[in-house]
Amino acid sequence: MEIKLLRTVLLAVTIFTLNSCSSDTSETASVEAKTEIVENYTYNASELEAMKLINEYRVSVGLNSLQKINHISFKSEEHDNYMIIKKEPSHDGFVSRSENIMNVLGAKKVGENVAFNFVSPKSAVTAWLNSPGHKENIEGDFTHFGMAIREDPATGKKYYTNIFAKI
Repeated sequence: MEIKLLRTVLLAVTIFTLNSCSSDTSETASVEAKTEIVENYTYNASELEAMKLINEYRVSVGLNSLQKINHISFKSEEHDNYMIIKKEPSHDGFVSRSENIMNVLGAKKVGENVAFNFVSPKSAVTAWLNSPGHKENIEGDFTHFGMAIREDPATGKKYYTNIFAKI
């Protein structure tokens, strides 16, 4: 019953978020099924720069820095690839990504920021910080994060997915 209620609430939050162009967050205390953890992820320079900028900002406002987790970055990369296929930024599938991170890593809370067509990590992070919903995730009560930045080979436009987790 709790899982059905959680899925309904998460679906409602996702739909609201898609309509508001904001970030998305889900929380849960109970976790059931386990799936396999992805341990290998190769970060590119842009991803490392974006993560560094987020941590520098968090520390500058008195918050803890976040630890990167390869599994979360892998889930971020999967979403970037999905957005490239769809040719638009979205939070589609956030419920599935957050459930995976909760199940695999034992996360209690998951949030997500996406961005599209920013030329640099700095410009994307600045845009997130200028958006109340995205800034709320960056300043959120999280302990870990992952990041993926992928370029659409057909258009050259970049897609960013940043997932946060409290573990």
